[in-house]
Amino acid sequence: MHTRLERANAIRALAMDAVQQANSGHPGAPMGLADIAEVLWQDVLRYNPANPNWHDRDRFVLSNGHASMLLYAVLHLTGYDVTIDDIRNFRQLHSKTAGHPEYGECPGIETTTGPLGQGLANAVGMALAERELATAFNRDEFDVVNHRTWACVGEGCLMEGISHEAASLAGTLKLGKLIVLFDRNNITIDGDAHHWFTENVANRFEAYGWRVLSDVDGHDPAAIAEAFAAATARSDQPTLIDFRTVIGYGAPNKKGTASAHGSPLGNDEIALVRERLAWSHEPFKIPASLYEAWNTRNRGSKLESAWNDKFEAYARAHPELASELSRRLKGELPVDWFDAITQLAKEGQAEPASLETRKASGQCLDLLGPEIPELFGGSADLTGSNNTQWDGAGWLWEGGRYMNYGVREFGMTAIANGMALHGGFIPYTGTFLVFMEYARNAVRLASLIGLRHILVYTHDSVGLGEDGPTHQPIEQLTNLRTTPNLSVWRPCDVVETAIAWREILQRQDGPCAIVLTRQKTQPQARDSSTFDNIKRGAYILRSETKDLELILIATGSEVEVAQEAADRLETAGTGVRVVSMPSVDRFMQQSDEYRELVLPYTMRNRVAIEAAHPDYWRRFVGLDGAVVGINRFGLSAPGDEVMRELGVHADAVVAAAEQLLA
Repeated sequence: MHTRLERANAIRALAMDAVQQANSGHPGAPMGLADIAEVLWQDVLRYNPANPNWHDRDRFVLSNGHASMLLYAVLHLTGYDVTIDDIRNFRQLHSKTAGHPEYGECPGIETTTGPLGQGLANAVGMALAERELATAFNRDEFDVVNHRTWACVGEGCLMEGISHEAASLAGTLKLGKLIVLFDRNNITIDGDAHHWFTENVANRFEAYGWRVLSDVDGHDPAAIAEAFAAATARSDQPTLIDFRTVIGYGAPNKKGTASAHGSPLGNDEIALVRERLAWSHEPFKIPASLYEAWNTRNRGSKLESAWNDKFEAYARAHPELASELSRRLKGELPVDWFDAITQLAKEGQAEPASLETRKASGQCLDLLGPEIPELFGGSADLTGSNNTQWDGAGWLWEGGRYMNYGVREFGMTAIANGMALHGGFIPYTGTFLVFMEYARNAVRLASLIGLRHILVYTHDSVGLGEDGPTHQPIEQLTNLRTTPNLSVWRPCDVVETAIAWREILQRQDGPCAIVLTRQKTQPQARDSSTFDNIKRGAYILRSETKDLELILIATGSEVEVAQEAADRLETAGTGVRVVSMPSVDRFMQQSDEYRELVLPYTMRNRVAIEAAHPDYWRRFVGLDGAVVGINRFGLSAPGDEVMRELGVHADAVVAAAEQLLA
């Protein structure tokens, strides 16, 4: 029979040995958190190591992701498919045990963490998703959605501004099944955090509307267990447990110092730790009896089996609800959702109208929202400007499916990432394109993880007008398009907007951004074959009537600029093709034959037109082509005047074309 301390020391030993072998990593936090993790994973968390994806498991998020060896050690010890060789290979090429936890690379990892504070925001999204699914699907004695979300944070997480955004909203939403463990060891990379982090965290979270359990000894198993019992006894507020810990616990010369934070302890110190903790085992050696004391596979199997029995009874009593919940958790779209949005595209072609693409997007959502109940929308206090609330969606605070995130772009995006990770929802979030910058790192993580999260960005160029250069995006489209695994659509009219939404909703392995205008755009004429090619990301919108001499490539509101220039060039006798390219990444996924059909390699006379930074378009026009774009910040004036002043107009396109042709 092993004591709690012996089980906790197994975490400490694996953490310090793995970091030492890798000659890289963070041993201090895992050693300081070991006692808390032992109580949590042995007695409190609901999970099944044999099935890490069991839906009604508790979620555990390590927001302070540098402490990854804590998580890897616990996963290994409790019986997940994380071997001792995986622990030995910590931070090595193609190992499950990456430097920071990576979703999908290692079983039991609920989200990719490392950029501090975002794990906390992800956890808020997970807790929100759990609550909303429970409200929609639980019936009487059948609480088939009933789990908690746990997050571990350090001082670094709470210094990041996103922690304020996420925690403030969580308190307002009263997410009572969210429990956050604050590892208060007062150390960051630069040393003693008392010199730069003196706020009263307990008072801060109480002001947010949280319940706080203060000053709990993080090395006393009885106090830890008591805190967990108190945290799980109520569900009317999120809970912060303020744990007082010692970083590098057990290391006599380095405990409580920054030297234990982000560097190996060194062989001499590790020898002293083994002596201090009475840990006589060789590196990476865990006695069989200690493995047996840690293993929770049997407990986890019983928990999942009991839930399976409950769900079977639920399915008999409420077959339609059970079928719908299963569909949503699998990420499958409803039958026939496709029809309405396709019809909108056809009507937009048959009955063309001049319309802002943000309003065209709103029309799409009016059709999609009722058809796809897992669509969960929201905006960072720009609902009316983003056109992101469909008719009948309702406000979340009134029981609806639309979220007021407040002015919290970063928090909004990371919270929606958490909802996507939890499952059962397809979140979409809205703000102005320029304010994507506030949320940039959460957009990056959504792409890295591969989340089904739809990013709605409006006011997409200097064409927005009078708000001026602070609100007028220039470089943001390039930023988005160069982000791996992020699909970006910038449609030019109602038809392209509808097709974009249709294609976006079918993507399951990464986020999509749809970038929309504030100003009206002109509808474009297309034949049926052209219409069908919109989904390919780029297509020949206007075919040349003479021998091909020039290709104009445009996106969004600049497609009409290309068309006006083409009219004038064609009148002058030039064979002009206009290519609309609403999605560069989708176009680049097409066959070589299709791309050559649209943009023949031998036709080097090319002009790209977009009211954004020009450099990105060199990949399509080459050094011998031309780009009509903007490489400076904007101006405060009506949008059409700003466009002309900054050189995005048909005259500029014609001039660039004539220079190429000459």
